[in-house]
Order: sequence, then structure tokens, then C-alpha cells
Amino acid sequence: MKIKKLGLVAVALAAASALALSGCASDTGSGSGSTEGASSSSAIITTNGSEPQNPLLPANTTETGGGKIVTSIFAGLVSYTADGEIENEVAKSIESDDAQHWTVTLNDGWTFTNDEPVTANSFVDAWNYAALLSNAQGASYFFDNIEGFSYDADSELTGLKVVDDLTFTVDLAAPEADWPLRLGYSAYMPLPEAGLADMEAFGENPIGNGPYMLASDSAWVHNEKIDLITNPDYKGVRTPVNGGLTITFYATQDAAYADVQGGNLDVLDGVPDSAFSTYEDEFGDRAVNQAAAIFQGFNIPGYLAHFGMDEEGELRRHAISMAINRDEITDVIFEGTRTPATDFTSPVIAGWTDKLEGAEYLEYNPEEAKKLWAEADAISPYTGTFDIAYNADGGHQAWVEAVTNSIANTLGIQAVGKSYPTFAAALDDREQQKLTGGTRAGWQGDYPSMYNFLAPLYQTGAGSNYEGYSNPEFDSLLAEGSVAQTVEDATAKYQAAQEVLLKDMATVPLWYSNVNGVSSEAVDNVVFGWDSVPLYFQITKE
Repeated sequence: MKIKKLGLVAVALAAASALALSGCASDTGSGSGSTEGASSSSAIITTNGSEPQNPLLPANTTETGGGKIVTSIFAGLVSYTADGEIENEVAKSIESDDAQHWTVTLNDGWTFTNDEPVTANSFVDAWNYAALLSNAQGASYFFDNIEGFSYDADSELTGLKVVDDLTFTVDLAAPEADWPLRLGYSAYMPLPEAGLADMEAFGENPIGNGPYMLASDSAWVHNEKIDLITNPDYKGVRTPVNGGLTITFYATQDAAYADVQGGNLDVLDGVPDSAFSTYEDEFGDRAVNQAAAIFQGFNIPGYLAHFGMDEEGELRRHAISMAINRDEITDVIFEGTRTPATDFTSPVIAGWTDKLEGAEYLEYNPEEAKKLWAEADAISPYTGTFDIAYNADGGHQAWVEAVTNSIANTLGIQAVGKSYPTFAAALDDREQQKLTGGTRAGWQGDYPSMYNFLAPLYQTGAGSNYEGYSNPEFDSLLAEGSVAQTVEDATAKYQAAQEVLLKDMATVPLWYSNVNGVSSEAVDNVVFGWDSVPLYFQITKE
């Protein structure tokens, strides 16, 4: 069965029937989205990107710049359609009678681009590497639901067992009815033996099994571009109809937009704010403005003076949130391409709501904001400058300035933007907890689930929880939701967990982003997926 856009535990258990994901792709790899044979054109599609923060290891690539590359050169057990449904890739079937003990059967004939076969060990060994504490992989927490996982010490995933070359079993710590929904995320990709033998070298020149592969040993030119070509031995449902991709790492969105205007770039997945009022008229049916699973906000680290996880810090974070005129900023700066946030997920994710307790903190209320700030000053006077860090290569300057101006004008304090040249540089200071104020903190869904918008960012110790937020009540509600037996129960727990987040306000929600993209006249069949990433494999170019 195909699992649609549902929260974790989206499929109710039925008595005396097996939960299974099977038959979505045949042994030969044909299926929806696939085409017969290899690519139908040798033309290279050019698109924009950003320098990956880390070497291209699937379980240590947790940001969008590296993510679009990893998902292009690797194929996991499943992949996602444009609408967020899952289809089998390497998996022939993923089955369970109880949603806790799973049997995974692989399609035969898959190989990595070095001709190694893709086997059950390719997955089991990769997952064990990803989960091992000492390997320090950013997405290791994606395996914390498998028996044997440990946050405290090196521990083998005892819940993984290889049955034969094409079969392995997975024992979860607790039932998860839609566990297969996770498996298209990059952390779950297989690895060849050659990669596991030398992960440092592998990260610079990865060997995958996906629709594309690196064009050469020198294909990744750091801070400039990466060149990918089609993989002639790929057997999945994403068979390219082009010859490859060149992903250019632009310093600014304005530069990328100028290139697509001039016919020097085929596909751009993020229009700069300077073009919001004109790009749809200019590009016509080659412009896209559609809802996507993207949340935008900014974090205020609890390690900052005056912003600790105490009464003073809570008052200040709520005051800052209520000092922001989200309606005006989304109308003026974003020309209606953003929607003010009412929770921490996205309207395209099942379970989204605008009725959480504490959502009033997301409404512009200057009088209440001043009152809360004064109450915080009565505890400890604030005399500093509040800054919000952002990456200049992502087109964020205008909205950061608008937000800081709104804060400054409302609260009567100094508030400014703090620019970093690249996303990677901004992330480095976040990871090292060197921030001097708030920081831009967007999230693009890895898979279509409320859990994915909450656990990676706010769970204690999670890989993308860079500011170190921790609340046992939130963690407990998240855990209860992940093992709930019905969609309704899971949603209720996730919503309650978000109400804890609204009280603590370590993250200040701002708005949900649409995907705003354009393409040149040189290409056709440009479709943007549920997560805002173009389906590169189906783009055609004469």
C-alpha cells in the first residue's frame, strides 16, 4: 500500500491482517515516474544549490544544500512522489504483522556505481554506522526507534538482522504503523563496502546507487559547483530523461535569478525577494508559487544572557514574538508568498492546526509585548543589542531587517541582522554555540510527517537541535505520539508537544514558505515536489 501524507502512525492496525508496503515497483524497477531504458537526452540540466556543510555522507547530510545532491546520487528502500507518497525503490516489500517487527525484501539486480551489489548488508551496515555514537553522524537519531540504539555509548543496532542477500529484519523498540514513511530520507540510504572502508575519502567522492552519479573524481568543486551525470545501471522509479545535473553554488539568490533570466540557468528553486512582485508576470507558466513543507522561524539560544530557560527568558522570548508584525511582513516583503505561522509544522502536513494553546504569542500585539518586556526588565534590566544571524547566500536580508525593525520599534531596543556569507558558516557557529543573538532556523521536511518537523529540531540531543533546547515534557509527549495506535492519538500528542514549545518559545515561528521557482525556456516538465525540491529526473531539455 502507499502511505499518503499522514503523521507518524498514520495507518491503524487491522486485526488479523498484515501491514505491508509491497508491489509499488517490480523487480525490473518499472513504476510510476519511471521511463524505459536510460536517459532519453544527453542534455545537462543546470540548477542552483549551496555548498554542502559536510562531506556527502548520507547520515551526516542534514541541510538542503547537501540533501539535494545525496538524494540524487543514492536510492533507498523507498522514494517520494511529488505529492509525498512513497514508492518502492530498492525494496520489493516492507511487511509487518504487528508494526514492530518488520521484514524487508530487496529487489534483485541493484548495484552501486562501482559494480558492488546492493544487498541486505548494504543497508544494515550503513544503518549501524549511522547510529553508532562515536561516528557522530548528524542524523543518527533517526535510528533511535530500532532496538539496540544508544544515545550514551557505542551500541550495535541489535534490532537489525540479515537473513540473506536480499532480506533483512528490523525490530523496533515499539510499534510504528507507518515506519516505512521514514525510509526515503537520506539517512537510510545504503552504503557500499568501499565506502565503509574509507568514509573520509567516500564523503568527498561518494559511490551511490541512485539516478545520478558524480561525473568524475573531481566533480565536486568546493564552493563552486558539482557535476552529476546519469547512472546507466539505475533500476528505480526515477529514471532520468536528461543527461545529468550541474548544481551551481550561488553566493546570492539575486545572482542565480539573473542567470535564469539570461538563459544561463535552467531551474531555480528559490526566487529572491527583490523579484516577488514581478517573477510570475515575467515567467508566466514557467513560474511556480505553491505550498510546500517548509517552516521558517528563528531560534533564541537559552545559553544567552537574559534569554535562559527561566522566567526572564520566557518573558523576553514571548515579548519578541509578539513584537513582530507577521501579516505586514508577509504582505510587503514576500508579496503573499508566505503565510504567518500558527504552529511549528506546515499546512501541507496532516495534523497542522491554528488552534494551539499559546498561539496568541504568535499574534502581533505591541502593547502586550511592551508589558512582558518591562516585566523581564524588572527581573534583570536588558541593555544589549538583539541580533538575528542569517546566511547571505539564501536571500534572507530583507525579512531579517523587517523583523528586527519591528522588534526595535515595538520594544524600544536595538535590534539588527547579523550576516554570514554562507549557510555552512552560519551552521558552524550554531553547532559550536557561538551565537550572540537569535538565528534563522528554517526546516524543509525530510518526509511528510508532523514528527519530522518536531523531533529533529527540538528533541533533547537531536542532530539539528543546534541551540540545545531540552524539555522532558516535550520529549515525553513526542515519544508517546510516535507509538500511538491511531492517527488521532498521535496528532493529539504532537499538538500537545507544540503547546510546550509555544510556552518555552526557544523557537519563534514566523511563517510557512511556498516554493517560488522559475525555469528557463530551454527546459520542460519542471515539477516541484511536496518538499519544494524539483523532480530533476523528469526535466527534459532539447
